[in-house]
Amino acid sequence: MNRTTLSLIAGATALAAVTGFASLNTPAASGAGTTGAAVQQPVERSRLLCPQPSTSDLAETAYTSFTPVTQGTSDGGKAELRPATEESPDSPSGKKTGKKTGKKAPKPAVEPKAPGKPATGDSSGAEGPALVGTAEGRFAPGWTVQETTEVTAGTGRGLLGTDCTAPDTEFWFPGASTADSRTDYVHLTNPDDSAAVVDIELYGKDGTLKSTVGDGITVQPHAGEPILLSTLTGAPQTDLTVHVTVRSGRVGAVVQALDDRTGGDWLGASTDPAGSLVMPGIPKDATSVRLVVFAPGDQDADLKVRLASPSGLITPAGNETLHIKSGMTTAVDLGDVTRGEAGSLVLTPTGSAPVPVVAALRVVRGKGDKQESAFIPATAPVAARATVADNSAKGTTLALSAPGGTAQVKVTASAGSEGGTPATKTYTIKGGTTQDVDAPTPSGLRGTYALTVESVSGGPVYASRTLASTHEGVPGFTIQTLPDDHGTVAVPKADQDLSVLLKS
Repeated sequence: MNRTTLSLIAGATALAAVTGFASLNTPAASGAGTTGAAVQQPVERSRLLCPQPSTSDLAETAYTSFTPVTQGTSDGGKAELRPATEESPDSPSGKKTGKKTGKKAPKPAVEPKAPGKPATGDSSGAEGPALVGTAEGRFAPGWTVQETTEVTAGTGRGLLGTDCTAPDTEFWFPGASTADSRTDYVHLTNPDDSAAVVDIELYGKDGTLKSTVGDGITVQPHAGEPILLSTLTGAPQTDLTVHVTVRSGRVGAVVQALDDRTGGDWLGASTDPAGSLVMPGIPKDATSVRLVVFAPGDQDADLKVRLASPSGLITPAGNETLHIKSGMTTAVDLGDVTRGEAGSLVLTPTGSAPVPVVAALRVVRGKGDKQESAFIPATAPVAARATVADNSAKGTTLALSAPGGTAQVKVTASAGSEGGTPATKTYTIKGGTTQDVDAPTPSGLRGTYALTVESVSGGPVYASRTLASTHEGVPGFTIQTLPDDHGTVAVPKADQDLSVLLKS
């Protein structure tokens, strides 16, 4: 018993430091030998999953990997991205399995050499596979990978971008659609050695859409699976909320939304259901903004709608409040709500009893046949630190929002992927405002670079980054939010006390 118990205690502590997916906080107990509060330690392993970028032969995809320099990490480690369809590099026993799960596809070569400098890779056409990434040691804390695709023509043409996500077991996607002009897929990627079983539920304006097709979808080991949403339901639905739950295993999930008229982009998952939500960084030249909200519980939600502008919180005329019926997707057109200024949408409960909701914005830039769209899901605050990669000297906009109290943040531009010296600036964001800041760029920049945002003091900060490029007059753009990178995990500090093993 004594040897087994000691092994379990040591294993639990090590697990928290290695996975980085949860904090380990052990309550103090008599005789436990605890000497202090938990301390933050860098995570030692991270996993990221990138969806298959496109089915268009005209697609050009760039991958950018970056790890910010973190104090307290070990000297070793590595990071790499492999096609999900390749043989598993490691079985549960740690041995190579040699088992192939599909046709081997071209491999984007993304192999970072050191933290602090971006590493890039690319793929062309429709053959780019879903990717499974693993970072260990000094490459793990705050590791981020950006997938950016340019499609010059056809359904979903434009600039599509997504940050590759960690595997999980539940995802909410308000803002999807099966309208006649839309072709939406939910991409599922399984990083593990065993099959994952997934359920996909769809909620429209009248509630749950009845379908058995989305129940028990099997995603094979080390495989990516795009599911066309229109095959899961009958009549077209303009606004949908997609709920992905995993019965067994874990997956990465993201929605690819492609429109015949307004281009396409990736719709990332909304942050976990909450009573108050923030969608940061609406472009100041947005010509149309559509809000989609869903209340997953058994209670209706009443929300106050406000825009955090450069001058403070304002209420959009005609959309002061919003009533969300339980289990039904609600959408409202906000028009050109920013009116030429940077802005973030802030949802808060009208009463004292908040009801958890999920939400996202669909943003359109341009007019007529020269329109392009992107999405801003509700996101978590930066908290300690957040990073976004694949920035360029032109066409990058960083938006910072402090919907509560005034906050101070530090923004660091990394070295360039092909050369350049890092640069840092500090900003003060007044409470209730959003600012498109003049973000730093590396001196002597060559290639692309990463931006790392760190909270210094004050209230919570929400952030997003917009990439923009114009092709034949069409304003292509994509927006990525910057939630906290969870690069550290709380590990309890304790003294050894063997007497606890002798107590009955």
